[in-house]
Amino acid sequence: MKTYLVTGGAGFIGSNFVHYMLNKYEDIKLINFDKLTYAGNLENLKAVEGKANYVFVQGDICDKELVEGLFEKYDIDYVVNFAAESHVDRSIKMPEIFAQTNVLGTVTLLNAAKKAWEVNGSWKEGKKFLQVSTDEVYGSLGNTGYFTETTPLDPHSPYSSSKTGADLMVKAYADTYKMPVNITRCSNNYGPYQFPEKLIPLLINNCLNKRTLPVYGDGLNVRDWLYVEDHCKAIDMVINNGKLGEVYNVGGHNERTNIQIVKTVIAYLNESVDKEITEALIKYVEDRKGHDRRYGIDPEKIKNELGWYPETTFEVGIKKTIQWYLDNQEWMKHVTSGEYQNYYDKMYEGK
Repeated sequence: MKTYLVTGGAGFIGSNFVHYMLNKYEDIKLINFDKLTYAGNLENLKAVEGKANYVFVQGDICDKELVEGLFEKYDIDYVVNFAAESHVDRSIKMPEIFAQTNVLGTVTLLNAAKKAWEVNGSWKEGKKFLQVSTDEVYGSLGNTGYFTETTPLDPHSPYSSSKTGADLMVKAYADTYKMPVNITRCSNNYGPYQFPEKLIPLLINNCLNKRTLPVYGDGLNVRDWLYVEDHCKAIDMVINNGKLGEVYNVGGHNERTNIQIVKTVIAYLNESVDKEITEALIKYVEDRKGHDRRYGIDPEKIKNELGWYPETTFEVGIKKTIQWYLDNQEWMKHVTSGEYQNYYDKMYEGK
């Protein structure tokens, strides 16, 4: 029985990954280690709480003693590191928090894994550290071309810089100590359980409450959208079959401008929920500082080497996503109840 340590497993992608793995495999043990910040929510995991092969531990990846204790208590085979501060706007206001969690927290995990897995200069068989990263580490694209695994790293925001720093530390542990690692870099995820600070759930929540829909700049910034379950499948494939030390880009081949996303959500809700939800709610606002113009991922490497491809078209995925939020409005109300702002206020006061 393989044992997985999933950090940040109560967050958006992490909780979807926990569901995916426990539904797919009966012969694994999964330790979910999450700090439960505003974006981590145990309500995301109610369906798996009673499973004998699932354990939840609350804690911070920067807590050296706690992290090392997990490796001592459980014979961990795989670390899947989702844990990160991830909101770009917040990183602009409080970059030090992002550096602490995303860079130093990753180093804490790497050190604990190294301590547990390295014996007399050799690595135990069947171990792997998988760093879940983002296409934002590559910076911004022009109107053509795609990010590949060899694209130079050129982050522009404190968030993407902190993720780049974490990636480079993972690479350094592979290069220096020969640690068994992989890095995955994904495009924008969407789907169930995403905290409503991110574009799609924010749009849905604002539309349902007849609030304005803020659109940065001219709304023509382009993102490549990846349905979260497809991402989970990719991570599973990389854990099991990815070549050690390699980076794999995971993209959806679903490029859309931000304003296209906004109008798609409005049209669906106008048709299925309320005719008063219209494009009149759109409000263009001052552009975000350092706002990357376009992201686009070339996923040929993971397709050719591991056989992964994005199975969910955007047209199907966006309908499934909107309907999930419509069916889970109590979840939405709970997670937007004020703990979001309180969390960051407390973090900033502590600096």
